[in-house]
Amino acid sequence: MLCNLVKIMNKTKNTLNLFIQRFLLLVIIYQLIRVGFYLYNQSFFPEINSKVFIGGLLFDLSALGYINLLFAILHLIPGKFQQNKTYQKFLFTSFFLVNGIFMCMNFIDYEYFRFVGRRSSFSMITAEGMTNEIGGLIVSYFVDYWQIPLFMATTLILFWFLLKRIKFQNIKSSSTLKSSVTLFLILGLLFAAGRGVGRKPLRIVDASKYGPIGTSALVLNTPFTVMKTLSKKENLKEKHYFDDKEAAAIFNPIQTFNYETANKKNVVLLILESFGRENIQRGQTPFLDSLITKSYFFENGFANGKLSIDAVPSTISSVPSLMNKSFISSSYAVNNIYGLPKILKDNGYNTSFFHGAFNGSQNFDQYAAVAGFDKYYGKNEYKGPESFDGKWGVFDEDFLQFFAKELTSFKQPFFTTLFTISSHAPFTIPKKYKGKFPKGTTEIHESIAYSDFALKKFFESAKKMPWYNNTIFVITSDHTSSTGEEPKYKNNVGKFRIPILFYVPGNETMVGINEKNFQQIDILPSLMDYLQLNTKIISYGKSYQSTQDFVVNYLDNVYNLEMGDFYLAFDGTKTLGLYNWKKDPLLKTNLTDKEPKTKEKMERFIKAYIQSFNHRVSKNELTIQ
Repeated sequence: MLCNLVKIMNKTKNTLNLFIQRFLLLVIIYQLIRVGFYLYNQSFFPEINSKVFIGGLLFDLSALGYINLLFAILHLIPGKFQQNKTYQKFLFTSFFLVNGIFMCMNFIDYEYFRFVGRRSSFSMITAEGMTNEIGGLIVSYFVDYWQIPLFMATTLILFWFLLKRIKFQNIKSSSTLKSSVTLFLILGLLFAAGRGVGRKPLRIVDASKYGPIGTSALVLNTPFTVMKTLSKKENLKEKHYFDDKEAAAIFNPIQTFNYETANKKNVVLLILESFGRENIQRGQTPFLDSLITKSYFFENGFANGKLSIDAVPSTISSVPSLMNKSFISSSYAVNNIYGLPKILKDNGYNTSFFHGAFNGSQNFDQYAAVAGFDKYYGKNEYKGPESFDGKWGVFDEDFLQFFAKELTSFKQPFFTTLFTISSHAPFTIPKKYKGKFPKGTTEIHESIAYSDFALKKFFESAKKMPWYNNTIFVITSDHTSSTGEEPKYKNNVGKFRIPILFYVPGNETMVGINEKNFQQIDILPSLMDYLQLNTKIISYGKSYQSTQDFVVNYLDNVYNLEMGDFYLAFDGTKTLGLYNWKKDPLLKTNLTDKEPKTKEKMERFIKAYIQSFNHRVSKNELTIQ
């Protein structure tokens, strides 16, 4: 095919042929990059069909249409200067450089997709919230995933070679009138390709129409998603599936807690980086595994997002991540929220947030201030032995020891949150521990084992502290990791499975296994019940004492609802699939037609849930007025 293409390229006679041949070359290369993306991540796409590549072509044409509007003008605007060799060399070089840069964006997602389960956005490409870390992380990325720059370089060389074969030295310009008409015609076609055919412009969400559930990232291309997320504003659209009264009857986020006496224990919330369900109880986490046997453990725990920055508003504010942009970095991050810091402060608690990374990392310090924490402790506030990991911040062991000492200085009762960092890519551990921990079977396992060791050392220190026996420890992961070996952790259910547990020293009534579906946003209302506080809140989760049994999360424009044993995939308009995820963890058997009552019940719930969420978030109504 490429040989025939080269022969056609050599027949170039005018500027229109030149532009068309260059544009078609881009289309072919984008399709080849998509095939490479599939082969690199094949285990995440167990089921694909021809619609995936048909849809992919539409999204490629959209991205390339917008990217090359200016080049269409530069190629087709009439004038004798078109025959100037210097001008044509400039056009060739600029076409290669600009399109080469956009082309390379796709390769970032070859690996990053494994972490987040979707294509990158503008905020990710620009490293929003990671100004201090990005230099070291880029170096690590190219060293650890050396295949990616190799793929980039190979593709760019191929692009250059084929582009050179399209002869432009003897270009003939057409008449002014003919060239002008051609220019406007081509611009019209490019605008049409960029917009997409249909009533509405082509959107990221439209990728779900092509192919099976979970293949949207394969349909899309990274330049398209980056361009579509250039605006920092996330516009949540109001949904009106039901009238307000009916919607509230199906799902109402207003929750009231009434108790005669309070149980004001200290609250320590530990968010463990990348400790997905696939990484525990397999020999890498002996301490956490042992702690689970002494805790109230949620066997079916779920994250409400795929990014670290999704976990913070989920766990402390009971706000799930149901947008393409993370809540914490969206325009809604400054909304009024009555989350754990403010609720507990109103009940006499001292509040603090600890994160061992650079101050400002992932906007945690900003959100901590908005959420109402009294103090923020980052790398700048750390006091202890020199312990910089060279990339993110302070190694977990030393920062957790610093954390334990600081808690002793706090007036009780206190509420504190700590977010670990060492089990984040590039998975660096202290040199003194090289060879101490099992390597496991994937790149993250050694750092998981190190962080588990750091957690053990923290509890050994905490046990000696006067506040320890008057504390409830809530432990959760922020999200799953990128490298689960088992297929069940690679679909839209498994991608969110995490450990969540409540550990209360000396309290035997808080030991056992809860089989109900439990999520990060359930932590806030659960603490209201455990601490027996009198309050009224907006929460999109439910208490561990509730009879409800649902989990909601969102990935790649699909709303995921687990309710009991069933999983429903909903795209905002229609159901994409219904599965019994406990009996069918690989989601092989679609029960949409076999379980119509279950489908109807779950569809009504998710619609009411979305309607409430979109309205309250967009209207800044996440607090009781």
